[in-house]
Amino acid sequence: MSTVVSKLLQSPEPSIRYAARVRILGGDPDSSEISELLSEIKHSDRVNKILSKKDASGMLLPLDNPYKKWDGAHWALTLLADLGYPKNDPDILPIIDQVCKHWLKPEFRENDTINGRFRRHASQQGNALYSLLSLNDQSRMETARLLVELLLKWQWPDGGWNCDPNPQADDSSFTESLIPLRALALFGRQTGDKKVVDACEKAAEVFLCRHIYRRRSNNRIIKSDFTVLHYPCYWHYDILFALKVMAEMGIVADSRCDDALDLLESKRLPDGSWPLEAKYGRTLDEKDANRPSNSTYLDWGEVDVKSGNEWVTSDALYVLRAAGR
Repeated sequence: MSTVVSKLLQSPEPSIRYAARVRILGGDPDSSEISELLSEIKHSDRVNKILSKKDASGMLLPLDNPYKKWDGAHWALTLLADLGYPKNDPDILPIIDQVCKHWLKPEFRENDTINGRFRRHASQQGNALYSLLSLNDQSRMETARLLVELLLKWQWPDGGWNCDPNPQADDSSFTESLIPLRALALFGRQTGDKKVVDACEKAAEVFLCRHIYRRRSNNRIIKSDFTVLHYPCYWHYDILFALKVMAEMGIVADSRCDDALDLLESKRLPDGSWPLEAKYGRTLDEKDANRPSNSTYLDWGEVDVKSGNEWVTSDALYVLRAAGR
């Protein structure tokens, strides 16, 4: 274990070194050493690529589609939040406002119900809220509360969210529920809002009562892709992403996570690392100017079940440390 952590601490990626020092080893995030590392993250090649399509106003192109997969403004913020980009940087405030204003437009807020339930892609507002809270402290709290109100309004009786227009659908969706839960839990930790904290406890049960990836009715795996390790997950779901959210909430030691934690540990390679087993979309060369949706210029590593991936490994070690393993 010490060997693989040492490798992460020597990574050329400052975000990996940050994750190793702060999230895995429990270092002081306010220390001068970490402050220097945050500055390195901000000026890294990866972040420069993420923010390379700024216009004169500081917003990201394409302005008419911030949700373009996987480099629209929505995804840019989501990635920055996960990479440990420093808080309260005025350079990205225009992008934060761009994304939040988009998801607070009337067409995304005024939805009819089907069978008494809101059918919304709540992961969209969820990612916007999580990015906002991760990247900015207090200057946009009014916007954050608007997003929180929407998510609470759309929450289903069983605790989660779902976009399924089928009137018979009565269970929440894993893919539409994990990200709103992550965002609301962060809001709850930052504000202590009891209503939000209670909503998060209810939402967490959607996953815990299914042991993170199994059906309640017969204990079978809900979807095979849930057991495969990805990075980034974007709006998708897998056991590592789910366990990461449970770790952030401080509940990953719940015994109902044990099955998923065992599965995660079983995927560890002989050198102590974890592989990237699959990824979403294609990685293209930057020279390809006409990048289609569902592709990226960012390289997160090649899919290889026999070789370790430092992005997956750093998340796995964080989860296991939080679980007391």
